[in-house]
Amino acid sequence: MKGFILSLQSEFYKSRKTLGFWSAIILPLALCLLLFLLTYSTAAHLENLSGENLWLNYTGGLSGIMGFLLPFFVIMVAYSVNSVEHKADTWKTLFSLPISKWSVYTAKYLYAMLLVFICLLLFLGLTIGSGNLLGVLKPNLKFSEYHMEGVLARVYLKLFLSAIGLLSIQFLLSLVWSDFLKPMGIGFVCAIAGMILSGWEYAYLFPYSHPIMAIRSMRPKSNNRVQITHEFVVDMFTKDLYVGLAVGVVVFIAGYYIVQRKSVK
Repeated sequence: MKGFILSLQSEFYKSRKTLGFWSAIILPLALCLLLFLLTYSTAAHLENLSGENLWLNYTGGLSGIMGFLLPFFVIMVAYSVNSVEHKADTWKTLFSLPISKWSVYTAKYLYAMLLVFICLLLFLGLTIGSGNLLGVLKPNLKFSEYHMEGVLARVYLKLFLSAIGLLSIQFLLSLVWSDFLKPMGIGFVCAIAGMILSGWEYAYLFPYSHPIMAIRSMRPKSNNRVQITHEFVVDMFTKDLYVGLAVGVVVFIAGYYIVQRKSVK
């Protein structure tokens, strides 16, 4: 356990100046700031919207964008975490330390997962906070009449869980291949394919489609075919989520055995 904690701390110090680390912070800050400024500047056109429709208008576009951006962000994070060792050529040195390979491998993977979690948590907090701030700065906007915190929390939680399968795949690819083109190229092609295939009935079998499918899981709650417009549900445990988690676990374990048996250059 001590070796794992030391490895995790080491990942932070090694990657704190990388693009993957800072993108986890800058991406939600930049997008939420743009959304805030856009809504603030067009507040006069939104005054007639109900609190529910106002929140849906405010959060819908951002969550939709994250459904498309998340695969690319995960691909970049997975590469960034492992590229530190590739560029410094320190894999053999790292695995020769008196720390088990399992601790080193797990710490790297969990650190990549932590960056994804931090990014989505910032999106959630900044979205809710900026919406409520707009309600204070622009009292005519009815943000205070409706609360979407619970729904948004479930949406971003499912987004995080939906990314585990493709994170495991990309983490393994970036671990085995030291160059930029192979893991990033394969990842980008698969991410684009995931968008194209997201409407296919078997898209749940393709982890790169899961983030978009997670966004689509938010739907209005209905009762006796009459839509209730003030309540929404998020289907958390869908088959795409189960497939993604299963793929994540299998690829993670397979990656460890590959690392253990193969010399990483």
